[in-house]
Amino acid sequence: MSARTVVGYYAHHQGRGHLSRAEAIIARLDADVTVLSSAEYDGPASYVPLPLDEGAPEDRPDAGGALHWAPLGSSGLRARMARIVTWIEHARPAAFVVDVSVEVALLARLCGVPTVVVAMPGDRSDGPHQMAYRAADRIVAAWPRELYEPDWLREHAGRTAYVGGISRFAGRPALPLEAGDPKRVVVLGGQGGTSITRAAVERAAAGTPGWEWTALGVAGAPWVTDPFATLCAADVVVAAAGQSSVADLAVVRRPTVVLCERRPYDEQLATGAALERGGLATVLRQWPAPEQWPGLLEAAIRQASADSSRWDQWRTDGAAERAAAAIREVVR
Repeated sequence: MSARTVVGYYAHHQGRGHLSRAEAIIARLDADVTVLSSAEYDGPASYVPLPLDEGAPEDRPDAGGALHWAPLGSSGLRARMARIVTWIEHARPAAFVVDVSVEVALLARLCGVPTVVVAMPGDRSDGPHQMAYRAADRIVAAWPRELYEPDWLREHAGRTAYVGGISRFAGRPALPLEAGDPKRVVVLGGQGGTSITRAAVERAAAGTPGWEWTALGVAGAPWVTDPFATLCAADVVVAAAGQSSVADLAVVRRPTVVLCERRPYDEQLATGAALERGGLATVLRQWPAPEQWPGLLEAAIRQASADSSRWDQWRTDGAAERAAAAIREVVR
């Protein structure tokens, strides 16, 4: 792929995970990449800011079940789609990566551009998702096939690259844990929102004498741009089952308690089930009562100490490069 090859990359604006994944992949693409997103972006690639596609349920955003979000009368939707088409017309990209939007994937394909669609966990058997996958030239699944191969992707197996978890920490060796007293718990939230509150963390801390709790990114707690060292210093990490969080934890390799939060299409429940299959973490469906935490923390430590290499199953090493290779295949 030459430096003159042009690639478009749409990144959804919810949270930081989609942009974080984009940055990891773009760093491994020898191409002129433009990021198109409603999220703020200050990375090295070119950037086209997109208006938000505001709308309401009464605006029939699903177009009778054919789409996910295309609200009638939305000036934001009209402007964002026009901006994407205008960029495609002028840039003439060799491929367009979509992470994630059925509507943007179909728009790019309707403009005659080969598309690479990033799949998400959960139940994506609905019509709009399947239409986007059928139209895609390549599908990237950022998790290990060995632990999670959903039925709804098997139809597209020949075009799907299961690349493993893509982490912003990839290539950074996990820092050794320095034993200390009290033991340390780090609760990791995300910019995409979380049901975990600082008050819930404080109640858990009160129920676990001998443990020191730190909350990052949960409601009412500070946000840390690079929590790598803090996570490596934890005896146990507690985090939601988001794709980026799980990939980061696979690099950090600390004993982990994962909370499956409510998300569309049961995304986090599917990821939690995959983690359970691999024996990678203690997986919860709801935040425990304070008196349950001592046993859960000790169980997480026992599980990790039984086989410290279990996180290898999430295949974070080389994951971003494998995703970039799938894009290069489409460009060629």
